[in-house]
Amino acid sequence: MFDLNHPFFKPLLVRILVTVLVLGWGLFELTMGSVFWAILFLAMGAYCVYGFFFNFNPRDDQ
Repeated sequence: MFDLNHPFFKPLLVRILVTVLVLGWGLFELTMGSVFWAILFLAMGAYCVYGFFFNFNPRDDQ
């Protein structure tokens, strides 16, 4: 669904910011009472954690 191995995500700071943003938005939705959106964003955040920090293998597009 998402290409987490895209060269855009090669810098560590970009991967951290994307993950924190998605997880933070999930927590925000949870505090606002929107359980559906909270679960959706927290699941995407968990997918980002797995894809960016445990299974990351950037490809070289040139």
